[in-house]
Amino acid sequence: MLKTILLLAALVTTSAVNAADGKLIATPGVSQIEGAAGGGLVPWAQLAGYASRDEIAINAFCSHGNVDDFKLDVCGAQLNLYDRLELSIAEQEFDVEALDLRIRQRVLGGKIRLYGDLVYSRWPQVSLGIQYKQLDDPLVANLLGAEEDSGTDYYLAASKLHLGAIGGLNWLWNVTGRYTEANQIGLLGFGSEDHDHELMLEASTALLFGRHLAVGIEYREKPDNLSLKENDWKSAFVAWVPNKYISLTAGWLDLGEIAGIDDQDGLYFSMMGNF
Repeated sequence: MLKTILLLAALVTTSAVNAADGKLIATPGVSQIEGAAGGGLVPWAQLAGYASRDEIAINAFCSHGNVDDFKLDVCGAQLNLYDRLELSIAEQEFDVEALDLRIRQRVLGGKIRLYGDLVYSRWPQVSLGIQYKQLDDPLVANLLGAEEDSGTDYYLAASKLHLGAIGGLNWLWNVTGRYTEANQIGLLGFGSEDHDHELMLEASTALLFGRHLAVGIEYREKPDNLSLKENDWKSAFVAWVPNKYISLTAGWLDLGEIAGIDDQDGLYFSMMGNF
C-alpha cells in the first residue's frame, strides 16, 4: 500500500495544475472499498474523477474502517478514460484483532458507461461493472468452507442527480444490482459447496448541501454462502469536497455479524485525490 499512499500525496499536492474538470464539483462521488467510484460501500454509475468526454482523469484514495473487532484498510487508484471507461485497483488489508491475523485481497475493476449523464440526461446514467478479486492467503477462507480463493463480481448501476429536488437541495440516488459469490466481499473467500453466484441489491442516496457537502446513507445486501451468518451492510456518511482536487469522507458503519461475531459497527474515513 505504500506506493499508493505516496501517489495519493503526490496527486493532492500537484493536481491543482492539471486536474480534469469537465464535471460539476462532487458529482463523481468518492471511492468505494473495492476501488470503484461511488459511495463507500456501493459502486455508482458515475465514473471516477472529473474527466469529460475529451479528458482523462486519474484518482488515488485511501480508506480506513474500524469496527468493534475488525479493521479494514484500503488504498487504490482509478483511471477514467474520456468519461466512457473506468479502470481501478484496490489493495485491502483486513485485520482480525482477536487472532492477530491479517487477510489481504487485491481487487481489479472495470466500469463502462452504457447510457446517459448523471445530471443532464432525462433518464439515469447506467453503467456496467466488473470486479475481479484475489486473496493473497486463502487459509482462513478454506477453513470456513469457501470453495475458491478468487472470484468475480458483476454489477449494473443506475444513478441520477436531481437539481433542487428537495427543499432546493440537490438529491442523488443510486441503485446497483450485483451478481456475486463473495463471502464478506471476498475476504472470506468465494462461494461454498452448496452456493454459487447470487443477485444482491445495493442502494445509496444523498443530499448535497451547497456545492461542497453531501450527507447520505447506503445499504448493501450480502449473500449467505457459508455456515456463518452474513448480515447486510449499512452506513451513514458525510463527504466534504472543498475543491475538485481532494475529498474527505467520514461515516458510521453497521456491518452486523462478521465471522460469527455480532454487532460490528464503528467509524469509517476516506481521503481521495483527483488528477
